[in-house]
Amino acid sequence: MSLLGGIGAAVGSMVGHGLGRGGLLVGGFTGGVVFVIGGGFLSQRLGWIHRSQRFWTSAGGVAGFVLACMVALATLSSPVGPILSTLLVGTGALFGAVVGHSAHDEA
Repeated sequence: MSLLGGIGAAVGSMVGHGLGRGGLLVGGFTGGVVFVIGGGFLSQRLGWIHRSQRFWTSAGGVAGFVLACMVALATLSSPVGPILSTLLVGTGALFGAVVGHSAHDEA
């Protein structure tokens, strides 16, 4: 999720760059969210999570991505802040997977 969120933000910002600064930010945010949601589907397809966990994993990843965007924008002057902020995406997805896990699904 961290990797996909970062790639999605980069691709989205490249696509939105032609529309100016606002397009760059909106494109990066939209691209990141789309890739994180796609990561939920990919994780389920690869068998890393159960189908019942997909929604919560994706929701947690998107929440982590929103936080990562805030951290990245606040630390643009440093190269370390925006890069490390992508760890929030994976942390949010992991938290979502744990929240979405039910012992009843395994039976």
